[in-house]
Amino acid sequence: MTHLIGSDPLADTDWERLRTAATEAMSHAYAPYSKYPVGAAALTEDGRLVSGCNVENAAYGVVLCAECTLIGELHMGGGGRLRAFYCVDGSGNILMPCGRCRQLLHEHRSPDLELMTVSGVKTMEQVLPDAFGPDNLLR
Repeated sequence: MTHLIGSDPLADTDWERLRTAATEAMSHAYAPYSKYPVGAAALTEDGRLVSGCNVENAAYGVVLCAECTLIGELHMGGGGRLRAFYCVDGSGNILMPCGRCRQLLHEHRSPDLELMTVSGVKTMEQVLPDAFGPDNLLR
């Protein structure tokens, strides 16, 4: 679900609001196999709040992580770049994105993307150092 938060997208990040949105997204997860619901929320550069949840499949390898559905919502809502990200499990605990999802977030990040992690707020470069991305394909 996409929402506009605040009038100044460059204001300090409201991490509690992102946690709440990630928890709400998690409540919509489809996780009948793992019983491990996940929710994610992010703030875009223009102030929109996007969210996503994991969607499992009987063919386990084709599961959609919460970050995948969040990126889908980002594009459905007009695109843009992410500047703050938060992910939670079914108990509301902070989760680190897996490697695949870190790559996905890297591709859709603003230069100043920050992620809430189990170790506090970190930059994209700290959670995915020396990342391969679109710029590498332009060479």
